[in-house]
Amino acid sequence: MAKSYVKFEAPSDVQAKTLKAVEFAAAANGVRKGTNEATKAIERAEAKLVVIASDVEPEEIVMHIPVICAKKNIPYTYVATKKDLGKAAKISVGTAAIAITKPGASDAELKEVILKVRSLVPAAEKK
Repeated sequence: MAKSYVKFEAPSDVQAKTLKAVEFAAAANGVRKGTNEATKAIERAEAKLVVIASDVEPEEIVMHIPVICAKKNIPYTYVATKKDLGKAAKISVGTAAIAITKPGASDAELKEVILKVRSLVPAAEKK
């Protein structure tokens, strides 16, 4: 069943590139891990890209993230699982959300992901 906070379906190639960008950013200490840290990075306009897992239970944990990203004009996308996101962020547990604040060696890849993600965002959210 689709989650109410998932606003669009990210294609598998976009998810793979997103996870690769997270890995590079994590290597450069440019990732804020977890819902609370990602939310702070969004509110402070430090986030370059926010990544949310599509399998978060309960949904209320991350439901606010797409809304505040839209308000702050910060791109966001989804990956399939918390486990994949945690692994890419170099932590031993799954995580519901992360924010990339410094892209590290993946600057070009991150820009490519952001362009693709912006084309996927529902028209109602675009300003």
